Amino acid sequence: MSKQTQSIRLFENSLLESMTHVHPIIPLVMWGPFTIWLLGKAYNKGLSFSEFLMTAVAGLIIWTITEYAVHRYLFHFPGKSDFSKRMVYLFHGIHHDQPDDATRLVMPPVPAVVLMALFYGLFSLFVPALYLESFMGFFIVGYLCYDYIHYATHHFPMTSTVGRYLRKYHLRHHHAKEESKYGVSNPLWDYVLGTVTGPKKEQK
Repeated sequence: MSKQTQSIRLFENSLLESMTHVHPIIPLVMWGPFTIWLLGKAYNKGLSFSEFLMTAVAGLIIWTITEYAVHRYLFHFPGKSDFSKRMVYLFHGIHHDQPDDATRLVMPPVPAVVLMALFYGLFSLFVPALYLESFMGFFIVGYLCYDYIHYATHHFPMTSTVGRYLRKYHLRHHHAKEESKYGVSNPLWDYVLGTVTGPKKEQK
């Protein structure tokens, strides 16, 4: 683990500032029970093993697409106005300025709840009601995997073959000065969409 330096302050208000610092156990405490509840509801609907498996595969795959899209198009949105630049910085720019700040490596609760509620509403328009809870449960499992893989790439040695690969891959996103490597939990959509490498970022 790298030596922790003092966090960059984002808000003058102490309450707002405190909400930007998150202990890594918080996502699991928040979303673990909710995920169990969702899967329990799905089980009570009488889903078969094959239906659970189908929704697990679908939820995890859709998560990987979501992870890529949010990271590439929202977190790296090329804002023009002061407001949009500020919002991008609050969501993700701060992480690039101070990538090893252990208190800002997982999603804060408030934006996490807002985003997950939006996704739930969106998916409810397309996923049959019978499968919605199971699908969302596994979608959240994908999100938790992302959060903890991201934390690990910055703060653990990750000595397995896959771990070393993911750590090296993500750290190159931070340090190669390229618009590339948006996948964190996996590089699938970078390969599909041609962003394993990319043009150099404009120097500021």
